[in-house]
Amino acid sequence: MKTITIEECAKHLTEAENVLILMHKSPDGDAIGCAYALAYALRKCGKQAMPVCSDPIPAKYGYITNALTVQEFAPRYIVTVDLADTQLFGDKLLPYKDRVDLCLDHHGSNTGYAKYGFVDAGAGACTQIVKQVIDSMGVVIDQTIANAIFTGIVTDTGCFKYSNAAADSYRMAAEMMEYGAESFMINRLMFDTKSRQRLAIEKMALDSMKFYRDGQIAVIFLTKEMFARSGAEDSDTEGIAGLPRQIEGVKIGITVKEKEDGNYKISMRSAGDADVSAVCANFGGGGHKAAAGCTVSGTLEEVERAVVTAAGEAI
Repeated sequence: MKTITIEECAKHLTEAENVLILMHKSPDGDAIGCAYALAYALRKCGKQAMPVCSDPIPAKYGYITNALTVQEFAPRYIVTVDLADTQLFGDKLLPYKDRVDLCLDHHGSNTGYAKYGFVDAGAGACTQIVKQVIDSMGVVIDQTIANAIFTGIVTDTGCFKYSNAAADSYRMAAEMMEYGAESFMINRLMFDTKSRQRLAIEKMALDSMKFYRDGQIAVIFLTKEMFARSGAEDSDTEGIAGLPRQIEGVKIGITVKEKEDGNYKISMRSAGDADVSAVCANFGGGGHKAAAGCTVSGTLEEVERAVVTAAGEAI
């Protein structure tokens, strides 16, 4: 991948036609915020642009997504946002894995799969990068775009609780509020509102918690049986990976989620100096130093033993 500047990214986009914007599977607030903010900006430039994802967008993000009408076109330019590796494309987007023209990302583990790209591992959220590109495109930010960018920042920084929330994250969030971002509504929806199904599966996950390394590692489990009993969907578990890290003395929190294909999705969160991106890289995954993930095959016991051992070596 050839690294280009923010200004060059903007130039590529303003010259592009029929732009398809790809998000990673199981999309979160940052991925959704990036994709929709960029799509709205491109449409303001008179372009056809459409965000796509292998998985459904959770209904709670409707305040971002509902205003964007569906456009049908043959893609001529492919952009990815907040997407570090083609393994995260999901089945629906796999046909595009060798066709990506531009990648905008903030993961240090980015595999460089695109033709051109801009990766800033120091950005608290990928929407911070997208905002710079939009500015360079000369697009005036409106409330809809501001809501999308604000959402990406607050969700990826844990409402500014995580170590990736730098001063520029606060400044940009404040700027989005000046453009009309509905901060109270967004923060309440993202952090203070849970479905009953979410509460049910969260209780089961907490009841399943195990501790290792004298309490320095905490592991919770989300099995297919738990999903069936609680009635929860995958989107109900957004943010649940942060629970084990909240416990006093825990340095690495691990969430083991059983997938439909029998494999296990691992989410790791670090509360200290441990680099969980390096830990997940042992299993073909990656992410950020304090938040990363991977997929591991085997029985539940084998997977648990493997990830706990790897995490223990990082402490």
